[in-house]
Amino acid sequence: MNGGLLVSKIKQLGDRIFEKILARHGIDAFNGAQGRILYALWQEDGVPIKTISEKCGLAITSLTTMLERMENQGLILRVQSTGDKRKTLLYLTDKAKALRDDSEIVSRQMTDIFYKGFTASEVEEFETYLDRIRTNLEEWQEP
Repeated sequence: MNGGLLVSKIKQLGDRIFEKILARHGIDAFNGAQGRILYALWQEDGVPIKTISEKCGLAITSLTTMLERMENQGLILRVQSTGDKRKTLLYLTDKAKALRDDSEIVSRQMTDIFYKGFTASEVEEFETYLDRIRTNLEEWQEP
C-alpha cells in the first residue's frame, strides 16, 4: 500500500498548481497557504487562533509567522479577546473580504482539475473515503 505517498504527492502537485493558477489570474495578495487561512475566516470571522489551527491543519507555531505576515499585508487583524485576555481573535480586513471572489474562481478551477473524468457518484464516494481518512488522522494518538 502506498496511500500515504500518493497523498503527499497529490498535496505537493496541488500546491504547485494552485500557485500557478493564482499567478495566471494575477492574484498576488495571498499564497496558497494563506488562502486556506482566509477560506476558514470567510466561513467564520473573529475566531481564536486555535480554531484556525484546527481548521487548516497547521501547528500554532507555523501559523504565528504566517499570521504576522498576513497582518503586515493588511489581510487580517489580530485582536485580544475581551472575554478571555489569553485568546487572540482573528478578523478579516476589507481587503481580504474583497479577495473572496478571486479565491473562489481559483478554487473552482482546482476542483475541476481534481475531479476531471469523475462521475458525480465517484466524487461523492471518494470524498467519503477522504473524510474517513481525515477522521482517522484526527483521532490518532501516539501509543
